Amino acid sequence: MDNKMERVSKKDFVEIEYTGRIKENNEVFDTTDEKVAKENALEAHTEFGPVIVCVGENQVLKGVDNSLEGREIGAEYTLDIKPGDTFGAKNAKLIQMIPTSKFLQQKIQPMPGMQLNIDGILGRIKTVGGGRTLVDFNHPLAGKELSYKVKINRKIDDKKEQLVGYLKLVLAAKDLEVEINDNKAKITLKSSIPKEAQEELKSKLKEIISDI
Repeated sequence: MDNKMERVSKKDFVEIEYTGRIKENNEVFDTTDEKVAKENALEAHTEFGPVIVCVGENQVLKGVDNSLEGREIGAEYTLDIKPGDTFGAKNAKLIQMIPTSKFLQQKIQPMPGMQLNIDGILGRIKTVGGGRTLVDFNHPLAGKELSYKVKINRKIDDKKEQLVGYLKLVLAAKDLEVEINDNKAKITLKSSIPKEAQEELKSKLKEIISDI
């Protein structure tokens, strides 16, 4: 069978490469390509290279995930994605006016563009003036239409490769070992995760890789 004629189905594991841009200004905000990342000054500590995703499991942006089903293996696509399938519309309630004195009490000099973590929620300062600071707690890409270039390299049938690929994305784990014997998988992680999370992860893995 010609690999290029094979199409992606829901629950398939596929290896993909992608670059995401903000459509209005063509700014790159996400990519698996290290060269593109360096050219656009994206965070250097991120691990680049193709990623393995299980289609339909929302391991990538909703609009990208929804667009993979039915596509040809080996093909490259450009996807235009509306805010409803990205980070949602801007919510006016998440733009708040805060007295500048509150920042000064914390020895923070607020400046437009500064990113802050307030009670565990990320916000970005929009304006400072008149003793008040306007902070936007929306996701920076909320309300933006995005454009993704996605290449579907191959379908992944090997169970060990499926497991490693899934865990790398879900746990952001680099150092992990997977052994499969008699349809039983042993996963070794250098970092610990809570018992409840372990059970939830086991249940999800059994669901998406049913014969392990």
